[in-house]
Amino acid sequence: MEKRNMLRRDFIKNAGLCSLGTLAANGMLAEPATAAVNTVPEMKIKKIDVVRDHKFQGRSLQQMWVRLYTDNGIVGVGETYWNTNAQVGVLRDKKNMILGHDAIEMTTFMDDIRNDSWGGSSGADMKIISAINMAQWDILGKAANMPVYKLLGGKYRPQLRLYNTSNAVAGMTMEKDAEKMTRFFMDKGIKGVKIWPYDPVAARNKGSYISPAEREQCLDWIKRIRNTAGKDFEIGLEFHTRWNLPSALKIAKDLEPYDVMWLEDILGEDNMETYSILCRDTSCPVAVSERLATKFRFREVLERKAADIIILDIAWCGGISEAKKIVDMADAYYIPFATHNYGGCVLWMSSIHLGTAAHNCFITESSWEMYTNVFPYFIKNVPVPVNGFVSAPEGPGLGIEFNDEPIKNGDAIVEIIGEI
Repeated sequence: MEKRNMLRRDFIKNAGLCSLGTLAANGMLAEPATAAVNTVPEMKIKKIDVVRDHKFQGRSLQQMWVRLYTDNGIVGVGETYWNTNAQVGVLRDKKNMILGHDAIEMTTFMDDIRNDSWGGSSGADMKIISAINMAQWDILGKAANMPVYKLLGGKYRPQLRLYNTSNAVAGMTMEKDAEKMTRFFMDKGIKGVKIWPYDPVAARNKGSYISPAEREQCLDWIKRIRNTAGKDFEIGLEFHTRWNLPSALKIAKDLEPYDVMWLEDILGEDNMETYSILCRDTSCPVAVSERLATKFRFREVLERKAADIIILDIAWCGGISEAKKIVDMADAYYIPFATHNYGGCVLWMSSIHLGTAAHNCFITESSWEMYTNVFPYFIKNVPVPVNGFVSAPEGPGLGIEFNDEPIKNGDAIVEIIGEI
């Protein structure tokens, strides 16, 4: 019994729940969450499998679920995505570090796998760590019979503001149908988009320069959106790290009159000093970066004043535990965050839980096509936005209710990684 209580106290300290005592003073649900965690029995992981090769209407989806099975019957599900062969290889290599161990020793798993991988704080190793950590939070929530957002500190906000990410939707493209697309989202209460009109020029010029004519051409979509929607609409610009600093400074200057939501990843993520220069030179908010992982990389961003908004991907940065540490650290600098949600439904749910509980959540990425068409094929209870906002599920853990049909139909393949 004492060992179990020590494990739970260690979990509360290491997974970020140590903040619950402070949150209690602000009226959050700290005491019930802490009490619920203390009732959770010790659980061992007895089996690991993955569900991947997801397909929807013949289209391949680059996502993978990692499922952890405990010896008391609870199954936790996490997710990561892209290049899943490499991630499965890491998971097979590290399975003996997971099987037989306590299901919610989160920090131990992360440290042990990182120390054993020699892969630093990125790549397939970190993506597997992220998926495992999500699954552990799912297990903890189910064992405590509480949604993850309550374990993270409670419902700071009842719903999250969304923007849609895409250059195309419902048969329309931004190039041809910017006005129609804008009205499409406005009619659904969604008051923001993220687009990438500069990418073709970056690809053509290798990000090394942009001419005055090209600069004017790239502004076309922004002008059309702003003329259609007015000021009550967010326009985010995604640049996919393709530009050098002189070009980025010119682009930022061009965009200042349009009051854009942010310039995202306009430079590479390996030199934060250049981002500091950009931030000082432009009034446009600068956002970085879903490509970064762990609190250590984001520490540099914050200390160098290299971003006005941080963007993180829970499926890549280290999971829910690490994401909570990152956003709390950013909050100490009065820096807001947004989650990157270009993966699947497990990431979608995890991001909603984090944003619900975190003080400094600015906005959440979403895809109308995914939550309207794709996600309902895989899960029964997709959080559907209402008037541009979405609410967290109230079920235990991540609150996901899966459909059986994709696996039965061969639209998702199960691979056993290991069991004891």
